[in-house]
Amino acid sequence: MKECISSPKAPEAIGPYSHGTKHGNLVFTSGQLPVCRELGGVVEGGISAQSHQCLKNLQAVLEAGGSSLEGVLKTTCYLSDIEDFGAFNAVYAEYFGQDCPARSCFAVKDLPLGVLVEVEAVADSTSTNTNRPAKLF
Repeated sequence: MKECISSPKAPEAIGPYSHGTKHGNLVFTSGQLPVCRELGGVVEGGISAQSHQCLKNLQAVLEAGGSSLEGVLKTTCYLSDIEDFGAFNAVYAEYFGQDCPARSCFAVKDLPLGVLVEVEAVADSTSTNTNRPAKLF
C-alpha cells in the first residue's frame, strides 16, 4: 500500500504532489528544488548553494520516509545549464562521496521557479550501509 510522505523540514509542494511516497521498503521522492522553507524562497548563491539546498531538502524527505542518504539507490538530477555539471558534482560528492548510488543527470530547458537544479531519488528504507558518512544538518 502506498503511503504519502511529508516533511516539516522541506518546503511545501508548489503543485498537486507529495514530498514523496513509500511502498514497502522503497521511498520515492519528488524532485527537490533549492527552496529554503525558513526563507520562503529559492536560495541565492548560484549552483553550489542551490545544490546544497536541494540535497538538504532531499535528506529531509528521505528521513520523513524512514530512509536516509545512505539508503539512496538511484538519483535523477536536472540542471538548467550543463556548464554547471562540475560544480554540481563537487557538491553532490559531499553527500554521496563513497559507495555512490546510481545516477542520471540531464540538462533541461527550464526548471520550476527558474532554479538551476532539481534532484529526486529512490531509496531503501531498510539500508544499513555505513560506508558513506551522513551529512548532518
